Amino acid sequence: MSDGAVESRHAWVEPGVFEVAPGVHRIPLPLPNDGLRAVNVYAIEDGGGLVLVDSGWALDEARDQLEAALGEIGYGFEDIRRFLVTHVHRDHYTLAVTLRRTFGSRISLGAGEQPSLAAILEGDQEREAERLRRWGADDLLAKLAEAYGGKAPKSRSPYELPDEWLDGKVEVPLETRTLLAVPTPGHTAGHVVFLDSASSLLFSGDHILPHITPSIGVEPARPELPLRDYLDSLRLMQSYPDMRLLPAHGPVGGSSHGRIVELLQHHEERLEQTAGAIRDGAGTAYEAALKLGWTRRNRKFLDMDLFNQVLAVGETNAHLDVLVARGVLTATADETGVREYSLA
Repeated sequence: MSDGAVESRHAWVEPGVFEVAPGVHRIPLPLPNDGLRAVNVYAIEDGGGLVLVDSGWALDEARDQLEAALGEIGYGFEDIRRFLVTHVHRDHYTLAVTLRRTFGSRISLGAGEQPSLAAILEGDQEREAERLRRWGADDLLAKLAEAYGGKAPKSRSPYELPDEWLDGKVEVPLETRTLLAVPTPGHTAGHVVFLDSASSLLFSGDHILPHITPSIGVEPARPELPLRDYLDSLRLMQSYPDMRLLPAHGPVGGSSHGRIVELLQHHEERLEQTAGAIRDGAGTAYEAALKLGWTRRNRKFLDMDLFNQVLAVGETNAHLDVLVARGVLTATADETGVREYSLA
């Protein structure tokens, strides 16, 4: 089957295997109980074997669908030589770990993910709780305690170290093509994209998505200004030629440059809205998040589920701190360490 240049908004989640370029196949894998619904894994035919960009979540349903899809193009798990993983989130990384244990495939991951992966392996869950306290979100901490017995939820997915850290911008030579791994921090500190310049393809992971804006800084080892990092990474990608977008979530196609312009504009508008929330009386990231609308439907904060409320407060904090860096707001900490914002 072949993907068209234009695809229905939600048709991309249907299971199967879809050739998006000669020797490159898109395989959507399920994300149960996740608003994103699916993650795209890309299988690159390479000299009698396969290289996969991202792997999916280590779930039986995802593993079965991946096996069936590979079988449709004449391959099996034993043919996967290498996983090139865009970032450490479980829907991109953990199935690679599971398959490596049986079949020995190599895993490559951006070096910027080392602090967060170390925290995951150590079971360090206190960082998120401390951030929520600092953001004035004690209400969310209480809800998390009620939902998870006083502890933040642990991922059930397996994590291990990769075989290779991709350190900085580096060429990834395959047998049939050469990819360029480019660090694009923001969604996570170690996110990387893979450019196939000869074919004008951009494996964009969660950095550039066609219909949604990726969450910012959702990771144990969150950097100081993840939104600033993300905006800088978008501008960096504008310095490369315009390419066809192969995203982790959403249909294939469209201009990478065109979507970057939309994402930059969105965040400038969001920064204005966030400053407006402070102007309207919010003092903390939590209070500002309560005043803002969320998703394309402009949903109220309290109408979202707990997980997305946590994401929303982190996203609001990222915008507030960029406004402080730009001199629009000032920030101080009260006697309990809660970060308070005001107009400069």
